[in-house]
Amino acid sequence: MTVLKLLTPDDKLAEIRRLYYATTKRTIRQDLERAMQLLKSMGSEEERERAAVYMDGLSQMRSEWAQAAQGGVSPSDSRRPASSPRDGAPRGRSGPSKSSSRRNR
Repeated sequence: MTVLKLLTPDDKLAEIRRLYYATTKRTIRQDLERAMQLLKSMGSEEERERAAVYMDGLSQMRSEWAQAAQGGVSPSDSRRPASSPRDGAPRGRSGPSKSSSRRNR
């Protein structure tokens, strides 16, 4: 008998995120199906909202690749659509700019 591990909400989100970044044209169908199962198993709307950006991205990839296969819009050379969710802090400077620092002297 196989022992199944119960996933925490954070584990479920991490798995959906992993699926998003690892999916390929060949695996999108089963990756999206697995992500949907995980999404449906989340207990609260707040948990599902955290996964929404990855779910939307998976859905967009599936649509783009399906259109390309039918001779429609050709996707870019990358595996990922141009709009992908960001992890971590936004890029750029933090704190006051040099010009504002000079004014405050």
